[in-house]
Amino acid sequence: MRVQYSKGAHASEELIQLHRRTSEQAAGGRKVKVMLIFPPDWYPSEPYLSLPTLTAVLRAAGHTVIQKDVNLEMYDWYFSEDFLKRVLKKVPQQLDRLRKLANKRDLEEWEQDLRVALCDLTRERMAELIKKAEEAKRIVRSQDFYAIDKIEWAINTFREITSVISLVYAPARICMPPMETDLSYKVFMSSEVMDAVQDTQVNVYRDVFEHVLKPAIEAEKPEVIGISIVLQQQLLSSMTFCAMIKQRFPNIHITIGGNTVTRLRDVLPNSPLFAWFDSAVFYEGETAFLQLVEAVGAGRTLDGVPNVLYRDGAGVHTSSLTYSEDMSTLPPPDFEGLPLDKYFLPDTILPYLATRGCYWGRCEFCDHGEGYTAGYRSKKIHEVLDEIQYLRDKYGVRHFHFTDESYPPALFRKLCRGLVERKMDIAWTTHMRYEKSLLDEPVWEDAKRSGCKYLHVGYESGNERVLKLMDKATTTDVIKRSLELSHRAGIWNHAMGFFGFPGETREEALDSVRFLAENQELVNSVGFGTFDLSRHTPVAKNPDKWGVTPYINPAWDLALDYYYTVKQGLSIEDAERVFEEFEQHHPPVWDLRIFIREYIFLYVARFGKEKLPPLQFSAAKAGTDAPSLEAKVC
Repeated sequence: MRVQYSKGAHASEELIQLHRRTSEQAAGGRKVKVMLIFPPDWYPSEPYLSLPTLTAVLRAAGHTVIQKDVNLEMYDWYFSEDFLKRVLKKVPQQLDRLRKLANKRDLEEWEQDLRVALCDLTRERMAELIKKAEEAKRIVRSQDFYAIDKIEWAINTFREITSVISLVYAPARICMPPMETDLSYKVFMSSEVMDAVQDTQVNVYRDVFEHVLKPAIEAEKPEVIGISIVLQQQLLSSMTFCAMIKQRFPNIHITIGGNTVTRLRDVLPNSPLFAWFDSAVFYEGETAFLQLVEAVGAGRTLDGVPNVLYRDGAGVHTSSLTYSEDMSTLPPPDFEGLPLDKYFLPDTILPYLATRGCYWGRCEFCDHGEGYTAGYRSKKIHEVLDEIQYLRDKYGVRHFHFTDESYPPALFRKLCRGLVERKMDIAWTTHMRYEKSLLDEPVWEDAKRSGCKYLHVGYESGNERVLKLMDKATTTDVIKRSLELSHRAGIWNHAMGFFGFPGETREEALDSVRFLAENQELVNSVGFGTFDLSRHTPVAKNPDKWGVTPYINPAWDLALDYYYTVKQGLSIEDAERVFEEFEQHHPPVWDLRIFIREYIFLYVARFGKEKLPPLQFSAAKAGTDAPSLEAKVC
């Protein structure tokens, strides 16, 4: 099913320029100070591209921008003496809370265990953890990162310390890595998100606001704050920040945007969460947010600004206009102001995006097209190469993550050739499909010489019928040949797939397992899960076609995924059982001691794929269980 982009009237360039001239005249040429925020939780290994992309456009228009990666600053603070001493001070408060509960009722088993664990959290124990935290941060930011025993120790230390932090915020569970912080509230219900925001016991983000964000707002005094919400889980931290900003700084205009906001654009106008922010930008944000900032600066209404929801005295309004960006007019991302040396990496990785949308756009399980109002677009290859070279030289980096949803075959060929011809000397990673048009050996020789080190590839299934159902337009022969070519070129390939696509049988799901096992020498790592019925996918929009019955609970107003049943094939529970069997019986070569994608990328870039057997997990050596395949970052 081809993605449909008919999502409102498209604003003309003339209308956009008219709106901007009107705002500038009303504001008398006054420029606006804007603070852009990336909220928790995300692994703090590289900047997320939304902030630098918006920053470049705003600064080009003369506005002042402060980029604030609160997620990064939060984790830097978590693993510090200051925060861990605060945790120690909270221990008596948590014990007193449990004592009061025990006077009212019998404590549950987990609460009894919590009380014992809190009593073990002594001053001496915390002093030890403080030393370990600082050492772990030093390792991930130094060349000791490339000693596998040390980086594995650092990762385990982060996990140990976040489990200790959880004790004083219980029943919240804080975990890193993987990113599994759970405040014990349902993120798919506005009412529960609102309760979570006000819960001073579990909501660690309230403390993050007071320590990280509030002092920055007081110092910078921005007129507009924009928050980029990429994952639904980030609603908890984002709404906490919005509510506390509104309470402390009521005159600041707050806008939210990002992937999750776009997917919730139809329900946000009726959500009580809208009381905590003033506007929301959906779809592409550069022009829309610039227009919004200039309208706010001019004291004008947001009427006429494309891609926005906004609240005024009359209620919440949705713009009837949409706008999609001309890629050739966008400047390269601007990372100035982000503390690049503070990310949890020894060598900076910069993200870069050359395209918008997916050139294929037909996968029945995918909702990436929901984020756009126009089809696939790309910068010209000379623009791409010029900007990569500019970023390399400006920031002194050689590692890049090309964050395109799926790198187009023609552009992949041109990119590899161009990087070779320019002798760019970079290392890079990206995301791709298995394509019949990329089965030429010279392509992969160019890829190798260009610095391509690590590819995330959509494998999805090893069964021909299921691949056709998904409209993947590939075959197992193409997949195997692609694996052979990338393997021969020394490029690490990470195969992503899932069980339980509607209509898939158990035997067909096991075909996926068998194919990977038969070709395990060609597959370096895997990231598997089960099918999710996301509300914006073609399957969810055409349930009868797929024999799917979604169960929609009106109280779950923020739900982006549905529970469902099927007429044929694997149920949700059946797919989970296949996945659990895969977890238990897959080839051990895929169990890696580090499973964070940026970490693997840097290891491959440093040592080469063939020299990395130490990455393979050894339970006997590590003294613990192998990490879950579901937990792998992909």
